[in-house]
Amino acid sequence: MSRLWIAFSPYIVVSAAHAIALALGFDEIAAPTKLALMPVLAVCAMWAARGLPATRAFTLLYVAIAFSWLGDGAGTFFVGMPEVPMMLLCFGLAHVAYIWLFWREIPVRRVPPWALVYAVWYGALLAVLWPHLGGLLVPVALYGLVLAGTAVAASRCHPLIVWGGALFLASDSILAFRLFLPDAMPDWTSPLVMLTYTAGQGLLAAGVVVSERLGLGRESRLREATP
Repeated sequence: MSRLWIAFSPYIVVSAAHAIALALGFDEIAAPTKLALMPVLAVCAMWAARGLPATRAFTLLYVAIAFSWLGDGAGTFFVGMPEVPMMLLCFGLAHVAYIWLFWREIPVRRVPPWALVYAVWYGALLAVLWPHLGGLLVPVALYGLVLAGTAVAASRCHPLIVWGGALFLASDSILAFRLFLPDAMPDWTSPLVMLTYTAGQGLLAAGVVVSERLGLGRESRLREATP
């Protein structure tokens, strides 16, 4: 576990720097560190996974991180296009990759009964936000579905991934309220969005590395291949 902390330490540093910059209003630091988050995470995951074979699980992880990076920088990468819909699209594709990864490649159990809470979350969040979504109702509803799908799929995996999926969902839930009910959200929720997001993404990546080192992906594929 100590090796894992060392491998992901650059990501932890960049994440902390970004959250602190947000909290203090240092936009000149917050903007570039936000765009650096996912590339640094990908490099850390590759370093942590050194010596392991290039499996489909790692490919899906890097695809999810890449789409997350595009979502983080939607306003920068898609100039002239509506930022929120592009962000939802990019993160939606990231979640599709995560769902495939956690459901098919490295699960260790069936969906636990407690994961029903994610269905309750989806219904409650959509009910609260519905009057404020306007023309974004369908995109937000679809995004919420894949977001919950990632959390449910993550519940089948290593504990690091379980917690990563829960934190990712918490981050986007807070962000949804900041976007569509801004008057109800205090300023300190802005760094909280990124703290939960970066922690969630980091735990997902670390969980994939640990799962592959433990051979959980191979066990899953063997179970699937057994008649």
